[in-house]
Amino acid sequence: MENKLSKRLGDIVTALPLKDGMRILEIGCGPGAIAREIANRFDNIYVLAIDRSAKAIELAKKNSATETESGKLTFIQSKIEAFELPENEELFDIAFAVRVGALDGRHPGIEKASLTSISKALKKNGKLYIDGGDPLKEISLKNY
Repeated sequence: MENKLSKRLGDIVTALPLKDGMRILEIGCGPGAIAREIANRFDNIYVLAIDRSAKAIELAKKNSATETESGKLTFIQSKIEAFELPENEELFDIAFAVRVGALDGRHPGIEKASLTSISKALKKNGKLYIDGGDPLKEISLKNY
């Protein structure tokens, strides 16, 4: 099980404007390292982490039993371009993605569908961050 984040991923977590009481959507969580780190840094935070890979979600769940049992972390297998907020799930304050092909500009059709899905999952003033800045950049959702 991965306990220590790389410096790059640690810098990304630190750069996110996180605080207690927030609801966070992680897109492309892989084995769940960042989601676990966020859940463990805060007393009162909730992370919903999604990934298109069933194998990644299986590994994330296996490595995150403590955090999921605490109710601070949930994993769902979903492609972001097809993601819909689960029933009874509240909107999120922040969404972020690290190394997610659907948001890196190479697939405009998928990217548009993805940004629409993300926009629907966020609160009115919700923000989306992706890697590629220093270390993050905010993506505007005003057209979605």
